[in-house]
Amino acid sequence: MKDILEKLVSGELNVDEAENLIRADNILEFDEIVRFDIKRNERTGFPEAVFSPSKDYEDLILIIKKYLNNSDEDLIITKLSYERYEKILDDLGQNSYIFDYNKRAQILIIRKEIIKKDPIAKIGIITAGTSDINIAEEARVIVEEGGCDAITSYDIGVAGIHRLFPQIAHMVKEGVRAFIVCAGMEGALPSVVAGLVDVPVIGVPTSVGYGVGEGGRVALDAMLQSCAPGIAVVNIDNGFGAGVFALTIVNSDQHEL
Repeated sequence: MKDILEKLVSGELNVDEAENLIRADNILEFDEIVRFDIKRNERTGFPEAVFSPSKDYEDLILIIKKYLNNSDEDLIITKLSYERYEKILDDLGQNSYIFDYNKRAQILIIRKEIIKKDPIAKIGIITAGTSDINIAEEARVIVEEGGCDAITSYDIGVAGIHRLFPQIAHMVKEGVRAFIVCAGMEGALPSVVAGLVDVPVIGVPTSVGYGVGEGGRVALDAMLQSCAPGIAVVNIDNGFGAGVFALTIVNSDQHEL
């Protein structure tokens, strides 16, 4: 990028040519398999992640190797089964990389080094039931990777709503900047939380349920239809997206400061 800017200043490139070159420099092409956005962290505050289930293992391991050879950022791999994680560890474990795998969240983060930073904010993460915890853990990993503290409280849904109020009060006292609320079945919990707090609530419908609620569609529709203000809703089982959105809220606060 420095070379491009120097050529722009010297008059060798015009503004449009420089812009096109910078855009091209932001994308790496790996053997015609993937175009990787290695500068996403600079633009959005969060690095690109690899969604693993739909990829052949040979393609996945190639992406990982090429990325690590061309970027200093951590690499995040989502929805990664434990069996695939073990295979990756066998193939790459002899290198000096740091492998951080959360089995419940099914997320692998590959680091070149551990850099400790002071947390920039706190995010509250809540689940309606224990069956929603794997999605909440996905969000927690992302929130913490983005530099925030996660305060979690699981299994406090509307079936025993008395459990909810002390946990919400604790998180409010801690000054959480946003709530991530994961719920399946009828998906009522985000509406309840949004009616109690004055910060953004991110609803995450989960695929927990049966009958008409099977697959999470009822929970999704309920959250979209909520009459409580201040709710944003991500896709079914999208803990990753909820975590990134919470970080976007926090990072927008930092820009204002």
